[in-house]
Amino acid sequence: MSFVELHGRRYRLPTRPVVVICIDGCDPEYISNVLQRGLCPNLSTMIRDGFSSIADCVMPSFTNPNNASIVTGAPPREHGIAGNYYLDRETGEEIMVNDARMLRGSTLLALLSQAGIPTAAVTAKDKLTKLIGNGLNGPCFSSERADQTSLAEYGFETGEALVGRPRPDMYSPDLSLYVLDAGLELLRRGISQVMYLSLSDFVQHKYAPGEPESDAFLLEIDRRVGEFIALGATVGCVADHGMSRKTDFHNTAQLLFVEDVLAEAFGDGSARVICPITDPFVRHHGALGSFVRVYMRDAGNIEAAKALLLRQPGVHEVLSRREAADRLNLPFDLEGDLVVISKEDWALGSARKDHDLEAVQDRPLRTHGGYSEQRVPFLVSRPLDQEGQAWASSQRLHNYDIFHVILNHTN
Repeated sequence: MSFVELHGRRYRLPTRPVVVICIDGCDPEYISNVLQRGLCPNLSTMIRDGFSSIADCVMPSFTNPNNASIVTGAPPREHGIAGNYYLDRETGEEIMVNDARMLRGSTLLALLSQAGIPTAAVTAKDKLTKLIGNGLNGPCFSSERADQTSLAEYGFETGEALVGRPRPDMYSPDLSLYVLDAGLELLRRGISQVMYLSLSDFVQHKYAPGEPESDAFLLEIDRRVGEFIALGATVGCVADHGMSRKTDFHNTAQLLFVEDVLAEAFGDGSARVICPITDPFVRHHGALGSFVRVYMRDAGNIEAAKALLLRQPGVHEVLSRREAADRLNLPFDLEGDLVVISKEDWALGSARKDHDLEAVQDRPLRTHGGYSEQRVPFLVSRPLDQEGQAWASSQRLHNYDIFHVILNHTN
């Protein structure tokens, strides 16, 4: 067979190496900012000689839904991953999504590997490996646990042995660069032909476009992109989401604690608010994002709660369960009674007492989850064929189109 199919899409099997890099939290402004100043020559070459556009990520603009979308080529309605964190309506249990139990269907990575294409996935955070590596016959590990990952089948005791240096600190730029270095070694040694490399957004949460720390990070990414291209790979760069500053003109964080608002109006315990941004590493965002789900104890209060929340400062939109599922391509069975989405310069939380605000006071708060963080860069190192150009110009591109564009429309 010369192709695989997933969620109604057919993908040609590649004849040359393919590397897709998810630059976590990379708002398009990061790219445009460095290119305007003559930095990042390899990204500049991709734009000049390949294909570039601005795409939308899926909503909510968080890590897990978008990584799942990129590796399945489909929105959350199809693959079932609509947050980093869920409330199980039946049991009342809050669930951290760090495995594939909620994934519906396969991934493109798994299907390519099962079709005989040497395929790998390397992530910054280990929470993604079980999700995007589900069914993958090939290397799949994280920077976070590179010292605990056996690659004996490929001649290396651990991921650290492959990369040649110890695993980095979780809260450092090197957590992402380590992913790229692992990918380069997998390609150089002929272990993998298709790779999905997913980075961390630690830098973007802390530093705005143009700040020295951001520039240094992007320059290191750019250097490694050039190395992949020099090794003959077709490289695609997208992001899982953008990033926005959530402060006023005095750099004071603008926060709305949704559960507190509802408790004051309807009583303590009247609502549970789930922050789907929550993951094991909240030091850089405090579990504060631009999108929360509300579950009302009394269904009779849903409409009144919606009206109340629409009047709150910083609220851009409040959607019912059905509206959220239909408008945002989300699975209805996993939706809250209400979805609240903030304005660009505001962030949302559940109850104030549930958030470690000291963790985000060292820098102006930057986070994501809403429409204002939906635009992402979409870069391919090779030009598209005529059919691909026509397709791309007639579509609202999404980050999950990246494998389709590379496998079906580049030579």
